[in-house]
Amino acid sequence: MFGAAALALASGCGGGEDPAAGRAVVAAFYPLAFAAEHVDATADVTNLTPAGAEPHDLELTARDVERVRDAELVLYLRGFVPALDDAVRDSATAVDLLDGLEPLEGADGKTGVDPHVWLDPMRYAALGERITEELGETADAAGFVEELEELDRDFRTGLSGCERRTIVTSHAAFGYLADAYGLEQIALTGFSPGAEPSARALEELVAEVEEEGATTVFFETLVSPELARTVAREAGARTAVLDPLEGLTDEARAAGADYFGVMRENLAALRSALGCP
Repeated sequence: MFGAAALALASGCGGGEDPAAGRAVVAAFYPLAFAAEHVDATADVTNLTPAGAEPHDLELTARDVERVRDAELVLYLRGFVPALDDAVRDSATAVDLLDGLEPLEGADGKTGVDPHVWLDPMRYAALGERITEELGETADAAGFVEELEELDRDFRTGLSGCERRTIVTSHAAFGYLADAYGLEQIALTGFSPGAEPSARALEELVAEVEEEGATTVFFETLVSPELARTVAREAGARTAVLDPLEGLTDEARAAGADYFGVMRENLAALRSALGCP
Protein backbone atom coordinates (compact mmCIF):
# COMPACT_ATOMS: atom_id res chain seq x y z
CA MET A 1 0.00 0.00 0.00
CA PHE A 2 1.26 3.47 -0.79
CA GLY A 3 1.65 5.99 2.00
CA ALA A 4 3.78 8.82 3.32
CA ALA A 5 7.00 6.82 2.96
CA ALA A 6 6.45 6.36 -0.76
CA LEU A 7 5.73 10.07 -1.16
CA ALA A 8 8.84 10.99 0.79
CA LEU A 9 10.94 8.69 -1.33
CA ALA A 10 9.56 10.24 -4.50
CA SER A 11 10.20 13.78 -3.29
CA GLY A 12 13.73 12.99 -2.10
CA CYS A 13 15.07 11.59 -5.34
CA GLY A 14 16.31 14.92 -6.67
CA GLY A 15 16.55 15.72 -10.36
CA GLY A 16 13.86 18.41 -10.17
CA GLU A 17 10.94 15.94 -10.20
CA ASP A 18 7.57 17.34 -9.14
CA PRO A 19 6.68 15.76 -5.77
CA ALA A 20 2.99 16.37 -6.52
CA ALA A 21 3.11 14.37 -9.77
CA GLY A 22 0.66 11.50 -9.94
CA ARG A 23 1.77 8.00 -9.08
CA ALA A 24 2.75 5.74 -11.96
CA VAL A 25 0.10 3.02 -12.17
CA VAL A 26 0.11 0.19 -14.69
CA ALA A 27 -3.20 -1.60 -15.27
CA ALA A 28 -3.48 -4.91 -17.09
CA PHE A 29 -6.52 -3.94 -19.14
CA TYR A 30 -9.41 -1.49 -19.49
CA PRO A 31 -11.67 -2.05 -16.43
CA LEU A 32 -8.73 -1.81 -14.06
CA ALA A 33 -7.39 1.33 -15.75
CA PHE A 34 -10.86 2.90 -15.78
CA ALA A 35 -11.34 2.27 -12.06
CA ALA A 36 -7.89 3.62 -11.15
CA GLU A 37 -8.45 6.79 -13.15
CA HIS A 38 -11.83 7.37 -11.50
CA VAL A 39 -10.77 6.89 -7.90
CA ASP A 40 -7.58 8.97 -8.28
CA ALA A 41 -7.55 11.74 -10.88
CA THR A 42 -3.91 12.47 -10.07
CA ALA A 43 -2.65 8.99 -10.96
CA ASP A 44 -0.66 8.51 -14.16
CA VAL A 45 -2.39 5.35 -15.40
CA THR A 46 -1.07 3.19 -18.23
CA ASN A 47 -3.33 0.52 -19.74
CA LEU A 48 -1.11 -2.30 -21.03
CA THR A 49 -3.76 -3.61 -23.44
CA PRO A 50 -4.08 -1.46 -26.59
CA ALA A 51 -7.50 -0.38 -27.83
CA GLY A 52 -9.16 -3.14 -29.83
CA ALA A 53 -6.86 -5.89 -28.50
CA GLU A 54 -8.00 -8.99 -26.60
CA PRO A 55 -6.24 -8.96 -23.21
CA HIS A 56 -6.22 -12.76 -22.88
CA ASP A 57 -3.83 -12.86 -25.85
CA LEU A 58 -1.66 -9.88 -24.91
CA GLU A 59 2.08 -10.24 -25.43
CA LEU A 60 4.24 -7.74 -23.55
CA THR A 61 6.73 -5.64 -25.45
CA ALA A 62 10.08 -4.66 -23.99
CA ARG A 63 8.58 -1.25 -23.26
CA ASP A 64 5.67 -2.89 -21.42
CA VAL A 65 8.07 -4.88 -19.25
CA GLU A 66 9.94 -1.67 -18.46
CA ARG A 67 6.70 0.08 -17.48
CA VAL A 68 5.77 -2.81 -15.19
CA ARG A 69 9.22 -2.76 -13.58
CA ASP A 70 9.16 1.01 -13.00
CA ALA A 71 5.52 1.34 -11.87
CA GLU A 72 4.67 2.29 -8.31
CA LEU A 73 1.57 0.10 -8.55
CA VAL A 74 0.64 -2.70 -10.97
CA LEU A 75 -3.02 -3.76 -11.05
CA TYR A 76 -3.91 -7.15 -12.47
CA LEU A 77 -6.16 -10.19 -12.11
CA ARG A 78 -4.21 -13.43 -11.94
CA GLY A 79 -4.76 -15.68 -14.93
CA PHE A 80 -6.40 -13.04 -17.09
CA VAL A 81 -3.27 -11.82 -18.88
CA PRO A 82 -0.84 -14.75 -18.60
CA ALA A 83 2.12 -12.76 -19.91
CA LEU A 84 1.67 -10.22 -17.11
CA ASP A 85 1.46 -12.97 -14.48
CA ASP A 86 4.99 -13.94 -15.49
CA ALA A 87 6.24 -10.33 -15.50
CA VAL A 88 5.02 -9.57 -11.94
CA ARG A 89 5.99 -12.86 -10.33
CA ASP A 90 8.70 -11.25 -8.17
CA SER A 91 7.24 -7.71 -8.10
CA ALA A 92 6.63 -5.99 -4.77
CA THR A 93 4.35 -3.41 -6.39
CA ALA A 94 1.90 -5.78 -8.11
CA VAL A 95 -1.57 -6.24 -6.63
CA ASP A 96 -3.82 -9.12 -7.66
CA LEU A 97 -7.28 -7.63 -7.30
CA LEU A 98 -8.95 -11.04 -7.14
CA ASP A 99 -7.53 -11.48 -3.65
CA GLY A 100 -10.34 -11.03 -1.13
CA LEU A 101 -13.14 -10.78 -3.72
CA GLU A 102 -14.43 -14.37 -3.40
CA PRO A 103 -14.47 -15.04 -7.16
CA LEU A 104 -16.90 -17.55 -8.62
CA GLU A 105 -15.51 -21.00 -9.31
CA GLY A 106 -16.63 -22.62 -12.53
CA ALA A 107 -19.48 -20.17 -13.03
CA ASP A 108 -20.23 -21.68 -16.45
CA GLY A 109 -20.06 -25.31 -15.33
CA LYS A 110 -16.43 -25.48 -16.43
CA THR A 111 -13.31 -25.48 -14.27
CA GLY A 112 -11.30 -22.52 -13.09
CA VAL A 113 -11.88 -19.18 -11.43
CA ASP A 114 -13.98 -16.58 -13.25
CA PRO A 115 -12.03 -13.29 -13.30
CA HIS A 116 -14.75 -11.08 -14.89
CA VAL A 117 -15.73 -9.39 -11.60
CA TRP A 118 -16.33 -5.94 -13.12
CA LEU A 119 -19.51 -7.12 -14.89
CA ASP A 120 -21.28 -7.07 -11.53
CA PRO A 121 -21.37 -3.35 -10.63
CA MET A 122 -21.21 -3.97 -6.89
CA ARG A 123 -18.24 -6.32 -7.13
CA TYR A 124 -16.63 -3.70 -9.34
CA ALA A 125 -17.31 -1.14 -6.61
CA ALA A 126 -15.44 -3.38 -4.15
CA LEU A 127 -12.57 -3.57 -6.63
CA GLY A 128 -12.55 0.24 -6.85
CA GLU A 129 -12.38 0.51 -3.07
CA ARG A 130 -9.46 -1.91 -3.03
CA ILE A 131 -7.61 0.21 -5.60
CA THR A 132 -8.32 3.27 -3.47
CA GLU A 133 -6.72 1.59 -0.46
CA GLU A 134 -3.63 0.80 -2.52
CA LEU A 135 -3.32 4.35 -3.86
CA GLY A 136 -3.71 5.98 -0.47
CA GLU A 137 -4.61 9.52 0.49
CA THR A 138 -4.98 10.99 -3.02
CA ALA A 139 -7.68 8.46 -3.93
CA ASP A 140 -11.39 8.49 -3.12
CA ALA A 141 -13.83 5.85 -4.35
CA ALA A 142 -17.02 7.57 -3.12
CA GLY A 143 -18.12 9.05 -6.44
CA PHE A 144 -17.19 5.91 -8.37
CA VAL A 145 -19.13 3.69 -5.97
CA GLU A 146 -22.15 6.00 -6.12
CA GLU A 147 -22.28 5.71 -9.91
CA LEU A 148 -21.99 1.93 -9.68
CA GLU A 149 -24.80 1.76 -7.12
CA GLU A 150 -27.01 3.68 -9.54
CA LEU A 151 -26.05 1.30 -12.34
CA ASP A 152 -26.86 -1.66 -10.10
CA ARG A 153 -30.33 -0.21 -9.40
CA ASP A 154 -30.91 0.25 -13.14
CA PHE A 155 -30.03 -3.41 -13.77
CA ARG A 156 -32.25 -4.68 -10.95
CA THR A 157 -35.19 -2.64 -12.18
CA GLY A 158 -34.57 -3.31 -15.87
CA LEU A 159 -34.20 -7.09 -15.49
CA SER A 160 -37.25 -7.65 -13.27
CA GLY A 161 -40.32 -9.38 -14.64
CA CYS A 162 -38.62 -10.70 -17.80
CA GLU A 163 -40.14 -13.57 -19.80
CA ARG A 164 -36.82 -15.44 -19.92
CA ARG A 165 -33.83 -15.69 -17.55
CA THR A 166 -31.24 -17.52 -19.72
CA ILE A 167 -28.54 -15.70 -21.67
CA VAL A 168 -26.42 -17.38 -24.34
CA THR A 169 -22.95 -15.82 -24.54
CA SER A 170 -19.96 -16.40 -26.80
CA HIS A 171 -17.68 -17.01 -23.81
CA ALA A 172 -18.17 -17.43 -20.08
CA ALA A 173 -17.66 -13.79 -19.15
CA PHE A 174 -21.04 -13.07 -17.62
CA GLY A 175 -21.19 -15.38 -14.62
CA TYR A 176 -21.01 -12.49 -12.13
CA LEU A 177 -23.68 -10.50 -13.95
CA ALA A 178 -25.90 -13.58 -14.04
CA ASP A 179 -25.23 -14.27 -10.36
CA ALA A 180 -26.09 -10.68 -9.39
CA TYR A 181 -29.38 -10.49 -11.27
CA GLY A 182 -30.80 -13.99 -11.15
CA LEU A 183 -29.91 -15.07 -14.68
CA GLU A 184 -28.55 -18.32 -16.09
CA GLN A 185 -25.62 -18.28 -18.52
CA ILE A 186 -25.06 -20.72 -21.37
CA ALA A 187 -21.52 -20.09 -22.62
CA LEU A 188 -20.31 -21.33 -26.00
CA THR A 189 -16.71 -21.41 -24.74
CA GLY A 190 -14.94 -21.08 -21.37
CA PHE A 191 -13.46 -18.11 -19.55
CA SER A 192 -11.08 -17.38 -22.44
CA PRO A 193 -12.84 -16.62 -25.75
CA GLY A 194 -10.28 -18.28 -28.02
CA ALA A 195 -11.41 -21.90 -27.61
CA GLU A 196 -13.41 -23.68 -30.31
CA PRO A 197 -15.92 -26.42 -29.38
CA SER A 198 -15.82 -29.78 -31.13
CA ALA A 199 -18.54 -30.72 -33.63
CA ARG A 200 -20.23 -32.82 -30.96
CA ALA A 201 -20.04 -30.03 -28.41
CA LEU A 202 -21.46 -27.63 -30.98
CA GLU A 203 -24.45 -29.91 -31.55
CA GLU A 204 -25.03 -30.08 -27.80
CA LEU A 205 -24.87 -26.29 -27.51
CA VAL A 206 -27.44 -25.85 -30.27
CA ALA A 207 -29.74 -28.38 -28.58
CA GLU A 208 -29.37 -26.59 -25.23
CA VAL A 209 -30.19 -23.22 -26.77
CA GLU A 210 -33.26 -24.69 -28.43
CA GLU A 211 -34.36 -26.41 -25.20
CA GLU A 212 -34.06 -23.16 -23.22
CA GLY A 213 -36.10 -21.27 -25.80
CA ALA A 214 -33.43 -18.58 -26.07
CA THR A 215 -34.14 -16.07 -28.82
CA THR A 216 -30.69 -14.46 -28.89
CA VAL A 217 -27.08 -15.60 -29.02
CA PHE A 218 -24.73 -12.85 -27.91
CA PHE A 219 -21.35 -12.16 -29.47
CA GLU A 220 -18.61 -9.67 -28.57
CA THR A 221 -16.74 -6.75 -30.07
CA LEU A 222 -13.14 -7.99 -29.70
CA VAL A 223 -13.45 -11.58 -30.96
CA SER A 224 -14.85 -13.26 -34.06
CA PRO A 225 -18.67 -13.57 -34.08
CA GLU A 226 -18.66 -16.67 -36.30
CA LEU A 227 -19.29 -19.26 -33.56
CA ALA A 228 -22.20 -17.25 -32.16
CA ARG A 229 -23.65 -16.82 -35.64
CA THR A 230 -23.36 -20.54 -36.36
CA VAL A 231 -25.14 -21.52 -33.13
CA ALA A 232 -27.83 -18.88 -33.68
CA ARG A 233 -28.43 -20.02 -37.24
CA GLU A 234 -28.74 -23.68 -36.25
CA ALA A 235 -30.99 -22.88 -33.28
CA GLY A 236 -33.23 -20.45 -35.15
CA ALA A 237 -32.16 -17.51 -32.96
CA ARG A 238 -30.84 -14.05 -33.72
CA THR A 239 -27.53 -12.49 -32.69
CA ALA A 240 -26.77 -9.33 -30.75
CA VAL A 241 -23.80 -7.75 -28.98
CA LEU A 242 -23.21 -8.22 -25.25
CA ASP A 243 -19.93 -6.53 -24.45
CA PRO A 244 -17.76 -8.07 -21.69
CA LEU A 245 -15.83 -4.78 -21.48
CA GLU A 246 -12.42 -6.40 -21.57
CA GLY A 247 -11.43 -3.43 -23.71
CA LEU A 248 -12.75 -0.75 -26.05
CA THR A 249 -12.18 -0.47 -29.77
CA ASP A 250 -10.63 2.66 -31.26
CA GLU A 251 -14.03 3.54 -32.70
CA ALA A 252 -15.74 3.23 -29.32
CA ARG A 253 -13.08 5.36 -27.64
CA ALA A 254 -13.38 8.02 -30.34
CA ALA A 255 -17.15 8.07 -29.81
CA GLY A 256 -16.67 8.70 -26.08
CA ALA A 257 -17.74 5.24 -24.89
CA ASP A 258 -16.90 4.21 -21.35
CA TYR A 259 -17.76 1.49 -18.84
CA PHE A 260 -21.02 3.06 -17.71
CA GLY A 261 -22.31 3.74 -21.21
CA VAL A 262 -21.44 0.25 -22.49
CA MET A 263 -23.02 -1.40 -19.46
CA ARG A 264 -26.26 0.46 -20.11
CA GLU A 265 -26.10 -0.69 -23.74
CA ASN A 266 -25.68 -4.22 -22.38
CA LEU A 267 -28.76 -3.72 -20.20
CA ALA A 268 -30.80 -2.65 -23.22
CA ALA A 269 -29.59 -5.70 -25.18
CA LEU A 270 -30.47 -8.03 -22.30
CA ARG A 271 -33.93 -6.52 -21.90
CA SER A 272 -34.64 -7.08 -25.58
CA ALA A 273 -33.33 -10.67 -25.54
CA LEU A 274 -35.14 -11.65 -22.34
CA GLY A 275 -38.49 -10.06 -23.13
CA CYS A 276 -38.45 -7.61 -20.22
CA PRO A 277 -41.40 -5.23 -19.76
